[in-house]
Amino acid sequence: MGTTTIRENIPGESGNSLVPMAIIGVLFFIFGFVTWLNGSLIPFLKILCDLNDFQALLVTFVFYIAYTVMALPMSFILRRTGYRDGMAIGLGIMAVAALVFIPAAQIGSYPVFLLALFGLGTGLTILQTASNPYVVKVGPAESAATRIAIMGIINKSAGVLAPLVFSALVLSGLTDLNSEVIAQLSEVERVARLEGVADRLIAPYLYMAILLALLVLLVKLSPLPEIEDGNSGGSEPGSGIWQFPQVVLGALALFAYMGVEVIAGDTIGLYGERLGVANFASLTAYTMAFMVVGYLVGIVAIPRFVSQSRALLASAVAGGLCVIGVLFASVESHGIASVLWGWSGVPTLPDSLTFVALMGLAHALVWPTIWPLALHGLGRFTAQGSALLIMGIAGGALIPLLFGKIAEVSGETVAGYWIALPCYLFILFYAAWGHRLRRWH
Repeated sequence: MGTTTIRENIPGESGNSLVPMAIIGVLFFIFGFVTWLNGSLIPFLKILCDLNDFQALLVTFVFYIAYTVMALPMSFILRRTGYRDGMAIGLGIMAVAALVFIPAAQIGSYPVFLLALFGLGTGLTILQTASNPYVVKVGPAESAATRIAIMGIINKSAGVLAPLVFSALVLSGLTDLNSEVIAQLSEVERVARLEGVADRLIAPYLYMAILLALLVLLVKLSPLPEIEDGNSGGSEPGSGIWQFPQVVLGALALFAYMGVEVIAGDTIGLYGERLGVANFASLTAYTMAFMVVGYLVGIVAIPRFVSQSRALLASAVAGGLCVIGVLFASVESHGIASVLWGWSGVPTLPDSLTFVALMGLAHALVWPTIWPLALHGLGRFTAQGSALLIMGIAGGALIPLLFGKIAEVSGETVAGYWIALPCYLFILFYAAWGHRLRRWH
């Protein structure tokens, strides 16, 4: 891939970036809404399609594996079409994928659901490849994490809303919908009940397709910045990028991070259903709300009080402590949640489940700190580095599958959270040492 880079922010032109940044903000909201619907879909499809934990987590696998499979093809499209037209194509792909949910719901086919999710992931790949380096490059390098954190707030705020909207539109009036209740119905009653529930998916995804089509027009007509092409010194995508340890290790750190982020956001509903928690399909909102808090902390603290690398180090340590809490805390006591937010009237969670939600707070700053640390010093290789980092999103596909397999083999959903510990340890390594490397020898 050529070194398609976005112009650095120029003094006196900062006002010109407001409209493009607002448009990018809209896109980050879409990223979050579409991505974190998975947390509601997983327990929902587990019931609808009669799946075990491992099978249900194929939702995350096909969604995030699209980033790895399609990252380089989408970067070719971005280079050929340009920044604005490439993002419009990505939104168009997502609109078509949203429409695929309609026949999937009508026939109750899990493979067709997975095809639609792969399409959504493909469209998001080109949007992410274009937008993340733009946010990094639009201002000073030392405050890049702050800008990404602002976009993260928008992204995760959508993640808070997505499960709530899903519950309101799809699960309203279905308080007794769970695997045990469905299993007790006769075959005729079970089929009729599940068909009625599946039909509720049609309207939300139709609305999503319409909205995405409107966003295609918004992007096509928007004053997004110019793209400058350079010569990377290599014709093959990614050629030469392997010489930079900070970006290669950064991609591995993002691989680990995406695994724990998806586990925290998308398995909390599965774990909640196993514990008999009401409204389990909306539990992702708790994790996303804590991530928003984490981003707010980042905006205030970085770089005023703490550097990007130290914030990343603290995130890794806090994440590991949360995992220990998930594994060993009570599944009956609501003491921690009562102290943290019980006074607000928001329903509390068992302590073990609360630590799953708190993982969102712990690792909120991992994504916004890894990007600037990994891209630092790449120069004309920045676009190649961005594509490599995007491929790290595959961690969200593979690591949750390991979670599901551990949970299936052990018979306990909570056992799957062991897989998050080595992930946080690698992030700790990158924060303490890996991001400083400039040579392999």
